[in-house]
Amino acid sequence: MADTVLCTVDDGIATLTLNRPDKLNAINYDMADTLLALLDRLETDDVVRAVILTGASDAAFSAGGDIHEFSQSVALGANAAVRDFVRRGQAMTARLEAFPKPVIAAVNGLAFGGGCEIAEAVHLAVASEKAIFAKPEINLGMPPTFGGTQRLSRLAGRKRALELLLTADRFSASRALDMGLVNAVVPDEDLMACARTLAARIMRHSPLAAASIITAVTRGLNMGVAEGLLTESEQFAKLVPTHDLREGLDAWIARRRPHYTGA
Repeated sequence: MADTVLCTVDDGIATLTLNRPDKLNAINYDMADTLLALLDRLETDDVVRAVILTGASDAAFSAGGDIHEFSQSVALGANAAVRDFVRRGQAMTARLEAFPKPVIAAVNGLAFGGGCEIAEAVHLAVASEKAIFAKPEINLGMPPTFGGTQRLSRLAGRKRALELLLTADRFSASRALDMGLVNAVVPDEDLMACARTLAARIMRHSPLAAASIITAVTRGLNMGVAEGLLTESEQFAKLVPTHDLREGLDAWIARRRPHYTGA
């Protein structure tokens, strides 16, 4: 059986490809588990500085959860469905959101349901002009379960999020851009190059500083301002004894390019 997630590493960028093209890259349990295992491996790989997540085939980023598999868990009752489906999906999106290295979604086609929730959870996203998004869970008589009721409203605002969640209407890449769900919309043939360029722009800087920023922003979204500012201060304090902070300051004073080591 083919791997449900493919992984390649090139120039410090790991590309993870959701790989069930015959199922429009629907997220089954194996895919979610494989993605989590790969993220664990990539986190401790010092060669990898950024991650790009995309979908196999031209048709889909991901059409969402695997309904056939999920329905079998539902048939076993609420406890089984929450354990097998909801907790697994929420663990996947939470891991992407809190991953200490930048994660960029390259949305190459359909991003429905769980696929849209991945785009919501990752740090940055670029979309092909042909990408189409939707929150269709209400069509199944249920709410989103991978964090979609929480993250979309934070990104787009309550009223716009509720419109999409309650109607299940499809929306374009350009509307996703207007709502803050993606950072850029580009021609399909430029999608991966755009994602890699964005990764390279981040990789010019200290990986320690990048991880610190991601942590402060991710945690701060779920805190009041005072708590968020404390988190920001704590993240800075961790960098004070590092080579990267000293190097950044010395390079600025000397008007030279810094050489970061991630230490």
